[in-house]
Amino acid sequence: MSTPPDGLPVYRVLTGPDDAAFCHRVSEALRLGYELHQGPAVTFNGENVIVAQALVWPAQS
Repeated sequence: MSTPPDGLPVYRVLTGPDDAAFCHRVSEALRLGYELHQGPAVTFNGENVIVAQALVWPAQS
């Protein structure tokens, strides 16, 4: 597949609290065919650890 399914963008950034729901969202994107783009960014908002993970659709040659 040369483009992401369901009209999703080629580049995505998922963000949220570092919990199981966030991990499931990233896992689902990987199952769809996205690849991780570098490592996650992590911060603390005074209450929770917040994670951001960039994903890219693999380039087709």
